[in-house]
Amino acid sequence: MRNRFVRSRPWSIVLGLGLGLTAVGALANDSLMQMAKDPNQWVMPSGSYTAQRYSALDQITTDNVKNLHVAWTMSSGSLRGHEGQPLVVGNMLYFESSYPNHVYAVSLDDPGKIVWSFTPDQNKFAPSVACCDVVNRGPAYGDGMIFANALDGNLYALDAKTGKVVWKAKNADPMIGQTQTMAPIVIKDKVITGVSGAEYGVHGYITANDIKTGKQLWRAYSTGPDDQLMFNPRKTIDGATQKPVGKDSSLKSWQGDQWKLGGGTTWGWYTYDPKLNLLYYGTGNPGTWNPTQRPGDNKYSMSVIARNPDTGEAKWVFQMTPHDGWDYDGVNESILTDTKIDGRTVPTLTHFDRNGFAYVWDRSNGKLLAAHKFDPVVNWATGIDMKTGRPMVDPAKMTKEGVNVKDICPSSQGSKDQQPASYDPNTGLFYVPTNHVCMDYQAFNVKYKAGFPYVGALVNMYPANHGDVGGRFIAFDAATGDTKWAINDRFQDWSGVLTTKGGLAFYGTLTGWFRAVDLNTGKVLWQFKCPSGIIGNPITYTHDGKQYVAILSGVGGWAAIGLSNNLTKATEGLGAVGATATLGDYTNLGGTLMVFALN
Repeated sequence: MRNRFVRSRPWSIVLGLGLGLTAVGALANDSLMQMAKDPNQWVMPSGSYTAQRYSALDQITTDNVKNLHVAWTMSSGSLRGHEGQPLVVGNMLYFESSYPNHVYAVSLDDPGKIVWSFTPDQNKFAPSVACCDVVNRGPAYGDGMIFANALDGNLYALDAKTGKVVWKAKNADPMIGQTQTMAPIVIKDKVITGVSGAEYGVHGYITANDIKTGKQLWRAYSTGPDDQLMFNPRKTIDGATQKPVGKDSSLKSWQGDQWKLGGGTTWGWYTYDPKLNLLYYGTGNPGTWNPTQRPGDNKYSMSVIARNPDTGEAKWVFQMTPHDGWDYDGVNESILTDTKIDGRTVPTLTHFDRNGFAYVWDRSNGKLLAAHKFDPVVNWATGIDMKTGRPMVDPAKMTKEGVNVKDICPSSQGSKDQQPASYDPNTGLFYVPTNHVCMDYQAFNVKYKAGFPYVGALVNMYPANHGDVGGRFIAFDAATGDTKWAINDRFQDWSGVLTTKGGLAFYGTLTGWFRAVDLNTGKVLWQFKCPSGIIGNPITYTHDGKQYVAILSGVGGWAAIGLSNNLTKATEGLGAVGATATLGDYTNLGGTLMVFALN
C-alpha cells in the first residue's frame, strides 16, 4: 500500500517502502551496520539507524500469532519504570533496568542464565532530581562493547563478553539537576548521548565520546552563543525559512542571560543517515514552564537538529513550538524513510511531536513537507503555517502567569511522549502509541536555584473530554493526516511499537496487556497480561531458527508517576497523577523481561 500526499503545490508525495541506509557501510561503523542488516538480531536500541522499529522476520504471522506463549522470563531486580528494550547480539541478550541501572548479559543458548551483570556505583542524590521517574531507555552496542548510561551522569563502556568496565565518562552532574535516562547511539568512532533535567533549569546539550577511550570529542548545546550551539551562522539552515540562521540566532530569542537556564535537554531518541552523514535528535522544553518569565521564541528549545557527527556542526534546525507555554518537549524520535516527489526520491524524516502534530521534513535541509494533527482533540493550535513553519496558536489556550487556562489539548505529556512509533514499509503507515489527555495549566513565577525544581506551573491532567479513553493506538498516514484505524485504551499508550513482515504490530498498555494487532485492520489477534504495566519497547529476534518477541514489563515513567512514587494528589507528578488516578486498580510495580515464542 502506498500513501498519496496531495497538496495545492504541483507535486505529490509517495511515502516510500523503507530505507536501505545500511547499504553505505563505508560511511559508518561497518561491522555494526552489517549486523543491523540481519533481522535475526536487534543490535541498536531502535533496531536500525532509521528508527523504523520494523523487522523482516515473518515466522509469527496473523494466522499463527494466537499460539504465542511465554518462552521464558527474568526479573530485572528493579521496581521502577522500564522504558527501554533489550539488545540481541549473536547468542546474547543484553538489557538495562531502571535505577540502579542493573545491566545484564543473558545467554540465549541457556535462556535465563546470567553470563554477567553490572551495577554502577552511583551518586545517591541522582534519583531526587529525576523529574519523571528513574527510567532508562536501554543500552547500545558497538565494537564489542555495551554502552550504558547511568542516572547519575556516567556513561559506561562494558566489554560485551565479560562485563568488565573498559572506560567511563562523566557527562552530567546531578548536583545541578542533570541526569541521564536516554539510550546512547554509536556512530563511527563515537558514542553520542544527551542529558535530562530541564525541570531543574539545566542547559541542554549532547556529547560525543571516543568509542575507544571515552574522551569527550565535542559537546553541542541547545541554547546560547553560536560557538556553544556549534552553529555556523552562514551555513546552518533554518528549516522553516530555508535560509542561514544568522549570527546569534538563539541569543536574540532570549531575554538577557535566560538562555543559561534554557532547558532544551536531549533525553529522547537519536537517528542517523549514513549517506547524508547527519545525526538527528530533538530538544526539550525551555527553562521554567512559565512562559511569561521568558519572552521570545526561546531558541533552540523545542527543535529538531541535524548535525554532522564527525564535527558536531549543525546542518539545519527546525523549531516546532516557539515560546513554549505547554511543556511540549520536542525529543520524540525522528523516523527516516524515503519519499518520492514527482518521481524523484527524497530522504524524509517524520516526527510525531509532543505538540500533537506529525511533521514530515526533507531531512537533507529541514524543508517542511507536511504537518498534520494526529489526535483530533488538539486545540492549542489550529494548524501549522506551511510557509513559516510556525503553529497557529489559539490565544485562548496560551498560558500566562497567574491565569488558570483550562481544557488545553494535548496535556504536557503531549499527544505522544517519548514512546516510539514504528513505520511499516509494506503498508506505508506509521503505527503510533498516543496520549489522549488534556489539562488545566496555571503558570506562576519561580526563581532558579541549582539542584532544585525550576517549573513554575500547576498542572492538572485528565482524559480528553473528561471521558474514559486516555490513550489511542493508531495507524496513521503522515502524508495525508488520515487515521486508518484506532484502538482506544483506558490510559495513555506509553509503550513503544514493533511492526513485522508477519503483518503484525506489537505494543503494550499501562495496565499490562501485551498485544499483537493486525496491521491492516487494527484487530487485536492476541494479548497477554504481563506482571506489570508496559512502558518498554518490543523487539524480535531469532535463535536456533525460531522467532521470539521480547518486551520489558515494569510500569512507571511520567505516565505512572503516581503509582511509582505513591502520589495521590491530582496535580502532583507535574500534573500527571490525575490522568492515571485509578491505575493501581489494574497493575503494580516490578520489572520483568518477558520473552514469547510460538508453541
